[in-house]
Amino acid sequence: ANIKRAFASLNKEMFEDYDAKMKSILFGLCHFHAVMIERKQYGPMGYNMMYNFSIGDLRDSAVVLSNYMENSGGGKIPWADLRYIFGEIMYGGHIVNDFDRLLCNCYLEYYMRDDLLDEMELYPYNDDANYSFMTPAPTTYDKYLEHIDIALTQDTPIAFGLHPNAEIDFRTTQSNRILGTILELQPRDGGGGEGALSPDEISAQISTEILDKFGEKAFDTEDIQRSLEEVGPFHNVFLQEMDVMNRLLTEIVRSLKELQLGFAGELTMSDAMDNLKSNLFLEKLPATWAKLSWPTMRALPSWTADFMNRLAQLEKWQDNPTDIPKVTWISGLVNPQSFLTAICQVSAQKNSWELDKLVTWTDITKRMEESEVEGLSRDGAYIIGLFLQGARWDMQGQVLERSKPKEMFCKMPIINVKALAFEKVDNNGYYVCPTYKTEKRGPTYVFCAQLKTKAPSQKWVLSGVAMIMDTA
Repeated sequence: ANIKRAFASLNKEMFEDYDAKMKSILFGLCHFHAVMIERKQYGPMGYNMMYNFSIGDLRDSAVVLSNYMENSGGGKIPWADLRYIFGEIMYGGHIVNDFDRLLCNCYLEYYMRDDLLDEMELYPYNDDANYSFMTPAPTTYDKYLEHIDIALTQDTPIAFGLHPNAEIDFRTTQSNRILGTILELQPRDGGGGEGALSPDEISAQISTEILDKFGEKAFDTEDIQRSLEEVGPFHNVFLQEMDVMNRLLTEIVRSLKELQLGFAGELTMSDAMDNLKSNLFLEKLPATWAKLSWPTMRALPSWTADFMNRLAQLEKWQDNPTDIPKVTWISGLVNPQSFLTAICQVSAQKNSWELDKLVTWTDITKRMEESEVEGLSRDGAYIIGLFLQGARWDMQGQVLERSKPKEMFCKMPIINVKALAFEKVDNNGYYVCPTYKTEKRGPTYVFCAQLKTKAPSQKWVLSGVAMIMDTA
C-alpha cells in the first residue's frame, strides 16, 4: 500500500516526460520510501527509535534527483552523491541513532546502483524463491501502477531484508499488548468465586513470598574490601554491582513491609502502597523497584527468578573475592559496560598500552558451558549469557547463518572478550553486531561484538541482527 501511495504522489505528466533512467531510479526511490515507512511496524527489530518519515521526504528527494540527472547530461549516474543526499540529508536528517543511519545507508547501497536500471530484485538479499518483487523495464506511469498491483500480492518481512520470524515476533508483541490491556481492565473488587482469593489476598501472598526470598539478602562490601590486598578493575566492578543490589534489596524490603502493615490496618494505604499492591496482583515490576533495577521487559515472577540468579553470581564471587570468575555471566550485571572497560584497563596495565586507544574485540569459542572452560582467559575475559536475534550462530562453521524457522533466539557460546588497539581492528569478513540489554534495544545498547560472516555484513544489518542479554 505504501509503495503505491508513494508512486501515486508523483506527477503523472512530469513522470511521462522523464527518460528511462529517471523512471527506473524514481521507482526504486518510491520502494525505498515505502520500506522506510513500513519497517517501523516491526518495532525494535525495525528501528532503535521511531521516525516520522513523510511523503514530503520523497517529493524533495525526487526534485534533487531530477536536478542531478539534468546536470549529468545523460552521462554516468552519480550514485554516491544520491546515496549521500538521501541517506544523510533527506531521510538521514530525521535519524539520530547510528545503527538506524547505517540501516538506511545499507538500503540505499542495495537500491541505488546500476542494476536498478534493468530488472532488479527489490527484496534485499532474498534467497526465498517463493517471494520476489522485481523492478519492471522502464514503462508508462499506469503500467508501473499495474505492476505494483500484480506483483505485490502479500506482505512479508522478506521485503525489508528481515527473516520471516520477525512476523512471529511482531504478532506476538501485538497479542501480548492486547491481552495485557484486557487484564488491566478486569474488575479487582472481589474474588473469582467461592474459595478464590481476592486481589488483596493475592498481593499479600506474593509480598510474603518475595520477602521470604530477599528479606535476609545483603552484601557487606566494606568487609570484602578489607579482605582484598589490592582492589583492581574487576574487583571494582563486582563491588559496584553489590552496592546497586544492596540499594534495591533495601527498597524491596522497605516497601513490602510497609504494604504488609497497610494490609494489617496499622498504616493508612497511600497511593504508593496502592500502586505496589496493584503491580503485585498484575505481576508487573513496581516502578520504585524498576528505578533502582536494570532495564528489563520481564514480568514480576520471571524478574524475581532473574534477580536470584544475579545475586547468586555475586555471592559466588563473595566467597572468593581475590579471583574473578572463570566465566562471567555478563547478562547478570547491572552495568556490563563497566566489566568491558575493566578488560581494557587490565590489558592496558599489563602491556603498558594507552587506555584511550583500546577497544574490545570478541572471539567466539566452541564451548557452551562454564564446565568446559579450564581456566581464566590469558588475554581478556570469558563471558556468557548472550542470545542472537535475527540470525543464528553455526557452531560447525563458526559463522553467522540464517535463523531456523520459529527459532526467535540462538544461545551464543562462551565469548572471549579482549582489548585491541583501535588501529589494529579489521572488520573485513565480520559483522559488527550491536549488543543490547533487552529486546527493546535503543537506549539499552552495551557494545559491539565481531561475528564472522560469509554473507555481506549489510545482509545482517537489514535483518536487524543483534545480541540480547536479557530475553524476557
